[in-house]
Amino acid sequence: MKQYLLSVIHAWDAPVPPEEEMLAAFARVDAYNTELQEAGAWVFAGGLHPPTSATVVRPQGGDVLVTDGPFAETKEQLGGFWVIKAEDLDAALGWAKKGALACDGAVEVRPFQDEAED
Repeated sequence: MKQYLLSVIHAWDAPVPPEEEMLAAFARVDAYNTELQEAGAWVFAGGLHPPTSATVVRPQGGDVLVTDGPFAETKEQLGGFWVIKAEDLDAALGWAKKGALACDGAVEVRPFQDEAED
């Protein structure tokens, strides 16, 4: 099976929902994670701290330049992700639809490059 990255896109300047909505979203994501695990599609998942916590390290003239903040200055940033196993893109999109509903946010689906076979 192929592996796919399901990226949760989050607008960091959006108002924070009321606590009861947040708790409901956490419960939906927990249920989604359990469904992924029980289906054997789960590989790894994680939520990320705000983009203000990011640091970018990039090569520059044989050394590296380290800067605080995210790589791209955009309103929408990566808020979390799942790495899943799926039979094909259609199956991955099916999981992404469930993930988008669970977290109430946009989810981008990207396949990992195939690993070289021995």
